[in-house]
Amino acid sequence: MPLAQLISAAQLQRRLDAPNLLILDCRFALDDLTYGQRSYADGHIPGAQFADLQRDLSGPIHRGITGRHPLPEPTQLLSRLRDWGLHNHNDVVLYDDGPGAFAARAWWLLAWLGKSEGVYLLDGGLKAWREAGGALTQDLPTPPPGMFSGSADARLLVSAAQLQQRLGDQQMTLLDARGLPRFRGEVEPIDPVAGHIPGAQCAAFTDNLDSDGHFLSPKQLRQRFDAQLGGRPASELVAYCGSGVTACHNLFALCLAGYPLAPLYAGSWSEWITDPARPVATGD
Repeated sequence: MPLAQLISAAQLQRRLDAPNLLILDCRFALDDLTYGQRSYADGHIPGAQFADLQRDLSGPIHRGITGRHPLPEPTQLLSRLRDWGLHNHNDVVLYDDGPGAFAARAWWLLAWLGKSEGVYLLDGGLKAWREAGGALTQDLPTPPPGMFSGSADARLLVSAAQLQQRLGDQQMTLLDARGLPRFRGEVEPIDPVAGHIPGAQCAAFTDNLDSDGHFLSPKQLRQRFDAQLGGRPASELVAYCGSGVTACHNLFALCLAGYPLAPLYAGSWSEWITDPARPVATGD
């Protein structure tokens, strides 16, 4: 079974009453930290639990050391997943408002813990669900605790120190999921330093989607990332972004295109710039 899988709104409607299905609402807004919880309370897909990016899908920030969304401690994340009722055999559907960036972070975390089968992103997110006539509810699910067991896979991560040692490696492809103006350092609305890690290429995660907010076909995604790789081995690819969230969208899209799951620099730009000794580039 492929690691990255999509489910359409129509397919999810037919499976809502299926046993052993866990749905996570991953809505979030960087400029309004209570948006996701409020939106969930106003209405969510029936049976969905709420997974907050900062509270559930990230760990504590240590100023001057970590980025804006450090990884959660594996034991704490496992506990939260069990609270939501996750078992090893469950299928999981993840969604956010539509683009899939926050849902993809949850997908990556599950893969990191070893949940490699039966995890789906709702293609088009809640926007597509509403357009398909999907119902919303304010009812809160109360499942019995799950028994999911997993362990973090260190092979899926690259540290800042490891990445710094590899700068200049002609075989490495370093993909930055932020938009081009932020990559170039022309604007920086969030972090105190503008620019990108030297040697990186801009691979804006939004370019994985069509004009309706659905993922491009695997063939189209393959063409996109083939061009980024430029003949270099896919095994040497590393993904990052601003804080380790939208990079997961690129990793999901890469897997949709048939590539193996590449490692993530989870601290990303917001961690990289905490050390002034680390080099910074601007422009293309």
